[in-house]
Amino acid sequence: MQALNSLLLVLVLAAVPFLGSLVEPLRLLFGVLAPYAALTLFLLGVAWRVAGWARSPVPFRIPTTCGQQKSLPWIKTGWLESPDSTAGVVARMALEVGLFRSLFRNTRAELRAGPRLVYGENKALWLAALAFHWSFLFILLRHLRFFLEPIPGFVNLLSGLDGFFQIGVPDLYMTDILILAGLGYLLFRRLRDAPVRYVSLFTDYFVLYLLLGVVLAGVLMRYFFRIDTVAAKQLAMGLVTFSPVIPKEVGPLFFVHLFLLSVLVAYFPFSKLMHMAGVFLSPTRNLANNNRMKRHVNPWDYPVKVHTYEEWEEEFRDKIRTAGLPLEKG
Repeated sequence: MQALNSLLLVLVLAAVPFLGSLVEPLRLLFGVLAPYAALTLFLLGVAWRVAGWARSPVPFRIPTTCGQQKSLPWIKTGWLESPDSTAGVVARMALEVGLFRSLFRNTRAELRAGPRLVYGENKALWLAALAFHWSFLFILLRHLRFFLEPIPGFVNLLSGLDGFFQIGVPDLYMTDILILAGLGYLLFRRLRDAPVRYVSLFTDYFVLYLLLGVVLAGVLMRYFFRIDTVAAKQLAMGLVTFSPVIPKEVGPLFFVHLFLLSVLVAYFPFSKLMHMAGVFLSPTRNLANNNRMKRHVNPWDYPVKVHTYEEWEEEFRDKIRTAGLPLEKG
């Protein structure tokens, strides 16, 4: 039911700009006002979330480790699994952010006939996550051609690499296939795997459907229902230069793509997608495990007025004696 409700919501969100863009005055809403509002909400929301995390006290080091901490010289140290230096932390963080190292080592448990509890690898999830995230990054960088003039050389280089196989006209981008495959698997896993389905919320499906909607609209515009890319770039350049224009050549499918992206951007700071920024502020990842090498004093540790046992006994002496309880100082 959660999956169906979120799908219906995304379909409604797609239908609104598709039909609304047919009405001339509403094109301003979907082509200019919605993107600006989404970007404003995104920037303010991300700043608010990051500031909140940055203010959270971390009185002691709590890095998650699975290796030997540095101690005596003759004990082999897991410099990457249990980093004791900034270099080790940076290396581990880079592998985590770029290659999802912890997800690579993820395992799954399955109850089979017998009954038997079987543990096994779960590399499919790692591959799907890797395909989705890297493809999404490549696609974002490729889209810079719509916002910059002249187009930077690295954008053309990425586009050339992405369409290296030169399949079809226009060239089929590998990232378009990979991102659809990655999102498809992530959605299929939530729908098929009973334990995952049990813990999945409405918002989990909503984000996946929203991402699929954005990607599918883009794929349809590139390969099936071609749009005027010059007009699309004119609209995009108008947005970034704060001189918005809405060319008549821009069709309804483009407004669907742009509006769904605006919803995704606006929703980003309030969703689980904020793990993109949160991973860098996680004390389980960004701290060196050097507790045996260095004494860490809690910077928030201030003198606290305490009530000692002697003071407590003196305060309640009469009641304690009346109750027949022993006193340390008779």
